[in-house]
Amino acid sequence: MNAFKPLAIAGCCLGLLAACASTSTAPVLLTLPPSASTPAVAAQSAVAGSPAPLLAVLRVGIPEYLVARRVRYRTDASTLAEWPNTYWAERIEIGVSREFVSALRQQLPGWALCELNCAEQSPAGTVQVDLLSMDYLRGAQRLQARARITLSGPGPAPKVLQSKELSYDLPATGDTPQAQAQAMSNVIQQVAAATAPLVISTKR
Repeated sequence: MNAFKPLAIAGCCLGLLAACASTSTAPVLLTLPPSASTPAVAAQSAVAGSPAPLLAVLRVGIPEYLVARRVRYRTDASTLAEWPNTYWAERIEIGVSREFVSALRQQLPGWALCELNCAEQSPAGTVQVDLLSMDYLRGAQRLQARARITLSGPGPAPKVLQSKELSYDLPATGDTPQAQAQAMSNVIQQVAAATAPLVISTKR
């Protein structure tokens, strides 16, 4: 009879582990929502038979404190926290850059955009966007961000043609990681809308 006690105890332990595993929630994988279609600025159309002007778009710079798999927000000016059991499905700097290019492409229908090996294609200019801050204030359910847009000319030693800094303070739709991601996408879309007129003005 006693010989069966270790087996019974082991069986109970396995049962408890299985019960815990069945009640644990799967991690939430978060992505930035695609940019919504917005009215494009009056972009110059390519002349029939001639190639569209090419714009090189560098990877968007984001604050180092956001470069992590966990989705982070601010509880106050000096404290970061993380949404529980929530992770970015891809590197956040890659997702931000992809959504920026997508939003900028909507704003510049008369242009071709290049992200890789652009120097070999002789672009007409280069745009660099740096998000100096991008803080989701969870208590206020708002996203506050500062962006610097730098537009440079062509050539191996490009001259800075225009530079502009902008601030954003956008509301979120709720107290969820998804609402934070949507607010971030909205900021990216607005930065793209501010970038397009700078690009177009260099061709006039």
